[in-house]
Amino acid sequence: MSTLTPDNLAALEAQAIELPSWAFGNSGTRFKVFGTPGTPRDPFEKVADASQVHKLTGLAPTVALHIPWDKSDFDDLRKHAEDHGVQLGTINSNTFQDDDYKFGALTHEDAKIRRKAIDHHLECIDVMDATGSRDLKIWLAEGSNYPGQADMRGRQDRLHESLETIYARLSDDQRLVLEYKFFEPSFYHTDVPDWGTSYAQVSALGDRALVCLDTGHHAPGTNIEFIVMQLLRLGKLGSFDFNSRFYADDDLIVGAADPFQLFRIVFEVVRGGGLNNPDVQFMLDQCHNVENKILGQIRSVLNVQEMTARALLVDTEALRAAQVSGDVLAANQVFMDAFYTDVRPQLAEWRAGRGLPADPMQAFLDSGYQEKIEAERVGGTQAGWGA
Repeated sequence: MSTLTPDNLAALEAQAIELPSWAFGNSGTRFKVFGTPGTPRDPFEKVADASQVHKLTGLAPTVALHIPWDKSDFDDLRKHAEDHGVQLGTINSNTFQDDDYKFGALTHEDAKIRRKAIDHHLECIDVMDATGSRDLKIWLAEGSNYPGQADMRGRQDRLHESLETIYARLSDDQRLVLEYKFFEPSFYHTDVPDWGTSYAQVSALGDRALVCLDTGHHAPGTNIEFIVMQLLRLGKLGSFDFNSRFYADDDLIVGAADPFQLFRIVFEVVRGGGLNNPDVQFMLDQCHNVENKILGQIRSVLNVQEMTARALLVDTEALRAAQVSGDVLAANQVFMDAFYTDVRPQLAEWRAGRGLPADPMQAFLDSGYQEKIEAERVGGTQAGWGA
């Protein structure tokens, strides 16, 4: 199979990939955050930039917010998003930048600091109520750097108690999604370092608590598609944060480091019923440090779409026959034939038939939007880490 069928195209038509507001702000490394002309100065400008990605690709109808970075009048922001043809999506909490959280937030020994962190999450749920958002996503930069520094079991107990309080505040149509990361900024142990810990914590909460898988949050060599399969099998995969990594949590354009890995992951999503499943949120989590931010997001959503198209081309009947018969090379060939199929010309033709630009990257360059925002966004404080 080398041509996308009407069923394949219908699946691609329904695909939606959420954009992170912070991808449009300034970012960098722990050594330097770089400023660029035209960078948004507030959430309204972030949403406006995100809307350009959806306008040109048809793939990005929602924008995730980060609190407190994106604090604003949320009624106005919601209307602003709708006026730009997008909606507000996942609300992300932040318990990694206050001095009080140096030794933990939801896991802290001090009940007052834990309460402060809990209250922040309750405030995030208030934001969800105002924006119509379904998901509260929690990533915790908590752990320890030295053996003996912390009571690891006690921290797990306190984490459960804190999450239980937050979960109890959710409405029936809202969800808690717990992200994991194997290291950084803690280096000896991290309180939620892997999918198993996240799964254990959310399973103890209830059906509306799920796991978020960030593709950059794994040790080198980790079989991420196996984790995707297992979480889908268990009904606990709530969302993705798509990005690429070479060494650590690089937050690069998805598919840039290992396109074949992205293909393998998306194949398991398709195989496991996760594609266009409302219970599984596709999202990007990236920082564009040296490239144009809007173009970086366009390139990323197109990469996800292209690998989804290739995954849909896998001849599953032939693959299964080879698996059952034990024909190792035939099974691998079916897989590789789909991966090596160049779907870009057919996708370009398909986009043109939907009233979208055949080449969204070039269309953005030709639109004059970047020159416009560089001329208009002069003065003020550019958005970035911490703003």
